[in-house]
Amino acid sequence: MQHLWTPWRSTYINEKKELQHCIFCLAGASEADAENQVVYRGRLAFVMLNRYPYTAGHLMIAPYEHISRLSQASEAAADEIMRLARRSEVILCAIYQPDGLNMGMNLGEAAGAGVAQHIHLHVLPRWTGDANFITTVGDTRVLPEDLDQTYAKLSRAFAES
Repeated sequence: MQHLWTPWRSTYINEKKELQHCIFCLAGASEADAENQVVYRGRLAFVMLNRYPYTAGHLMIAPYEHISRLSQASEAAADEIMRLARRSEVILCAIYQPDGLNMGMNLGEAAGAGVAQHIHLHVLPRWTGDANFITTVGDTRVLPEDLDQTYAKLSRAFAES
C-alpha cells in the first residue's frame, strides 16, 4: 500500500481562525456574484467556486439556509443540491475533460469541514497524477488558470445549460 501525505492540510487546520461571518450565507445573500464567485443560483441552493481549490474547477454547492447537517435540509433543498451536483458533473466534464470527479461533504469539524456550520457539497475535477511533486514536496499548489478565468468559463456554462 502506498501513502500520499498532504502536509499543507495541517498548516490550514492549525492556522484556522474562527469565522466572523459564514461565507456561504454572505455569498447567498449578496447580489455580487462575480465578487463572491457564485456561478449559479437556484431556488434553494447555489454553486460557487472554492477560493482555495484543490484543482481548477473546484465547485461548492450550498443551500441558502444556514444548516450544519444534511439531515436538516428540506427534501426540496436536498433534491436541488443533488440536481446541481449532476449538472456540475456534466459542465465540468465538458469544460475540463477530467479523468474523474470527487464529490463529497464533510459534516462537522472532525470530518474536515472548513466551514462546519453550513453544509456544502464539493465537486471537483480530477486527473490521473494531479497530486504532483510540487504539491507534495513543495507545499504549493499549481493551478493552470486563475479564479477569474474559471469563474468566466463556469458561470457562462451554467447560464447556457
